Amino acid sequence: MTGLAAVLLGVALVLSALDWVAVGRRIRSLEYVCKPAAAAAFLATALALNPASDGSRTWCCIALGLCVVGDVFLMLPCDAFLPGLAAFAVAQTCFAVSFALQEPTLLRLTVAVGVVVPGAVILTARFAGALARGGNGSMVPAIEFYAVVISAMLVSAIAGGTAVGIAGALLFLTSDSMIAEHRFVAPRGWQPLAIIVTYHLALTALVLGLL
Repeated sequence: MTGLAAVLLGVALVLSALDWVAVGRRIRSLEYVCKPAAAAAFLATALALNPASDGSRTWCCIALGLCVVGDVFLMLPCDAFLPGLAAFAVAQTCFAVSFALQEPTLLRLTVAVGVVVPGAVILTARFAGALARGGNGSMVPAIEFYAVVISAMLVSAIAGGTAVGIAGALLFLTSDSMIAEHRFVAPRGWQPLAIIVTYHLALTALVLGLL
């Protein structure tokens, strides 16, 4: 890691911590600043790294840029959930390409499919069922599509990523699953903070996984 990348990562982590405070204490004005700024700082960190693969870094940076866009949509006072979901869906696709350009093997790919697909089916059925029961059946196709792309990202991570990168993919899935649980199934007071903490830890690991 270059010195500049280390400094930028420190900035990203400080902004992340400030965003955790904003979410925990419901300081919306601070969250509006820190949430997209943290994602942008992770993007800057990735750009400053000496990566193992330049192609992988390029796709990861595109994904991180889309995360900034998605963050903005999801924190707007109006309901921009679907545009935010679309931005993150494209981001997950780019992350998947980034992992595919690392060191995938057929054995790891086979294991990944066998582990990820059953879990994804169970979670998707849970969230789709909750949407249908809540009268939001029209959103089911979008949620199912997102489940496919984030599952593909995790499969790609397990197939070709480093241990740190795989951890980042798992954390991203954890964060997004908690968003769905909070929004569609059973909202709980601790979930918003847990969602943002796991999200920023995911971005940290995804960036460091480029090394």
